[in-house]
Amino acid sequence: MFLLIDKQRDTNFIYQQIYEGIKDNILNGKLKAHEKLPSKRALAEGLDVSINSVKIGYEQLLAEGYIYTQERKGYFVENITEFVQQDSGGTDKLPDDLREKPVNREGWLSLSHMASDISYFPFKEWLKCQEKAIYSYPRELSEMTYSQGPYEVRESICRMIAITRGVNCEPEQIVIGAGTQLLVGQLMECMNHNSVIALENPGYARFFELLKKMNFAVEPISLDDQGIKLTDIEAANANIVFVTPSHQFPTGKIMPISRRIELLNWAAKGDDRYIVEDDYDSEFKYETDNIPSLQSLDRNHRVIYMGTFSKTVLPGLRISYMVLPPELLRKYRQYYTNFIQYSNSLMLYTLHYFIESGNYAKHVKKMNHHYETRRKLLITELNKRFSHKIEVDAVPAGLHFLAHVHSEKSYQEIEERAVKEKLEIYSMKRFLLKDICTKEKGIKLVLGFANVKEDKVVEAVERLYRIFNS
Repeated sequence: MFLLIDKQRDTNFIYQQIYEGIKDNILNGKLKAHEKLPSKRALAEGLDVSINSVKIGYEQLLAEGYIYTQERKGYFVENITEFVQQDSGGTDKLPDDLREKPVNREGWLSLSHMASDISYFPFKEWLKCQEKAIYSYPRELSEMTYSQGPYEVRESICRMIAITRGVNCEPEQIVIGAGTQLLVGQLMECMNHNSVIALENPGYARFFELLKKMNFAVEPISLDDQGIKLTDIEAANANIVFVTPSHQFPTGKIMPISRRIELLNWAAKGDDRYIVEDDYDSEFKYETDNIPSLQSLDRNHRVIYMGTFSKTVLPGLRISYMVLPPELLRKYRQYYTNFIQYSNSLMLYTLHYFIESGNYAKHVKKMNHHYETRRKLLITELNKRFSHKIEVDAVPAGLHFLAHVHSEKSYQEIEERAVKEKLEIYSMKRFLLKDICTKEKGIKLVLGFANVKEDKVVEAVERLYRIFNS
């Protein structure tokens, strides 16, 4: 049988050794198709093991289709299709270019626009809401939730964005998803694939890549002081426009009411025209009250509102949502009749209680204070250290701002020096969908302040200064 049993191993594994030994002999051809195997008693005696160990090993082989039985005759080797032999290049190991190398972040400081500070997050209150969700929704947690997300959660989000962002909608119009990118992909599958998409340039490169891979015609549209240019949208014959009016990504511009109305009027002129409003960090506004959403001004159901909890709760939570106009909601439901909700149901119900308990609003208010303090400190230190060599576009909103550093160095030099200084920064180069600043002098940086502690701001600025001046 070519079977060797190692009795020094835990006896619980003897049946596994029998199973693995016979399986290997079948696969390598040492045991032929329809060859009779020893009886359980005979094999047990030959290996000096219990009949029960042989029985369990045989049953596993039988369950997986390696052997079969004939009544009163015993066990036989199944006729198994042979593997097609392929040249693996002499190795079955994962190629080196596909291996993931551990990233050592020790000693690094971050001025990333993507990060948020979770050190102030009320985890105790969150866990209380999670415990309440477990006890309140046992049946719902044991089933697949509705494709748009649980109604109770959508109801909480609906009330919240009506108060904080002025969004006009019903819970039925809300679709919850595991991230804004996923929702954009779902939305665009419902659209006419001959649509021309206009994106802000500079803008969100991930949307640009996603839409291009979906084979949409995508037109980067440049900005002026008020935001995306309407004349360029018209010239591109676009019928769907993606905008970030409350805090343009990445420049930080806030779209004034005149441009908002112009954009809404443009959308109202065609039945196939829509505006996708990405309200990614609008919860954070400093010095003045929040600016109402573009959707709140929409009288013709032309705006698709997108929101996320990545900035306000936890980035890894992956809960975003979109608000669809009635006609698009009808299309969405037809297209995604059998769709399964990707988001974690327990986390959704936890979020529901987190909002309803008032903890969410309390946390956002607290973080507004912390982020405003950190933002002012970073701007002060930048101006102090760089003096006349820097211009900060200090728009009092969001979790990042734009800084223009006067320098003769290239973007590539700056990126390489940043790695040496262990400072995470992102330049405007990352967000250009079409190169529009080749003739500009200096370097534009998108500086985030959410994940750098107050006592590390001076050190972060000093590292940034060395990047440009060493």
